Amino acid sequence: MSPAPDERERIRAVMDRILDGTPQHSNGALTIVALALEASVPRNALTQRHTDLKAEFYDKVRARGTTPDSERRLRQQVRKLKELRAADAEEIAQLRAVEALVGALHLATTENSHLRRQLVDRQAVVRVLLAQAPPVR
Repeated sequence: MSPAPDERERIRAVMDRILDGTPQHSNGALTIVALALEASVPRNALTQRHTDLKAEFYDKVRARGTTPDSERRLRQQVRKLKELRAADAEEIAQLRAVEALVGALHLATTENSHLRRQLVDRQAVVRVLLAQAPPVR
């Protein structure tokens, strides 16, 4: 499908309208989606055919000293994901510590069970080791 002859002019006119804060057909967000909606063109018109106009729009947004809404949302999402990743790493470390404790408990239980069986079996030789007093310093 070929673009409408006035497509580029409509996009340029809409850029100014959105940047002035007077959108007519969109929410006025400083995004390509809002720009395409406002200009009544498909979004891919800006992402594929008129990439120069897309870049020009973002340049104008940055020149105003504001960050595009899409970039702001992405930065916020990245921040949240980093926090979740740190929380997950902490939880994994705690789970590994618990896993080590469970392993040690299993080993002690197995040894205890083995010693109890030896006590029941009267033929086995079990020696009681006396606790030694700590060395005097």
